[in-house]
Amino acid sequence: MRFEMNAMPFEVIPAIDLRGGKCVRLFQGDYARETVYSDDPVGVARRFAEAGVPRIHVVDLDGAAAGKPVNAAIVQAIASGVTTPIETGGGLRSLAAIETMLRAGATRVILGTAAAEDEDLVREAVRQHGEAIAVGVDARAGMVATHGWRQGGTIPTTALMQRMYALGVRRFIYTDIARDGALEGPNLTAIREAMAATPAAVIASGGVSSLADVRALMALGVEGAIIGKAVYTGAVDVRQAVTLARGGEEQAGHGT
Repeated sequence: MRFEMNAMPFEVIPAIDLRGGKCVRLFQGDYARETVYSDDPVGVARRFAEAGVPRIHVVDLDGAAAGKPVNAAIVQAIASGVTTPIETGGGLRSLAAIETMLRAGATRVILGTAAAEDEDLVREAVRQHGEAIAVGVDARAGMVATHGWRQGGTIPTTALMQRMYALGVRRFIYTDIARDGALEGPNLTAIREAMAATPAAVIASGGVSSLADVRALMALGVEGAIIGKAVYTGAVDVRQAVTLARGGEEQAGHGT
């Protein structure tokens, strides 16, 4: 039986993906299919904060490829530039890297490759930092992808989640890679399976393209939704999505 991790409202979490100091989006994690949306990530974060989002998701794409933080200074600038909590991931494969990002101002760090390859690290990170540690489960056809989504295919996503839950992880960021950046809607079936794997909180990522998708995820019972490309293209208005998440259905409207 699932249990509620908290009584917080559903969280609309816009994403800032950093590469080369710029705010970009990739299509299905492909570094060769990049769209640059801004050369001012701090300014983007401020606009999200002004829209009332409860949290901002910041990914160090360069760090994910390098296996260590590359854009820590920009994460620090973002954290210093807004009062909104920041969660961040990308290349966090050591305790030192985790501590670097927490010192930079992140309130939550996300372990991906490290979760699949280094259980001792996860155990110690959770012991030291508790719920500031989340695990990113990046799924391709039900299997975990690692190293910036370029490797993987040997660990089922649900098996990884169960192992991490046993180590004390209480929050997962579940990303369906095939839906990421595609604006095709979230994979509700896969997300439901992920939610059933453990009693931990699940935040969904990948595919959100409309307020209707946000409503569907709210109905599913996930803790929140990370929204990337849709907020940059205008397919989802962040302020309307936040209003919807807070229960303001009439103000948010019923359109897509």
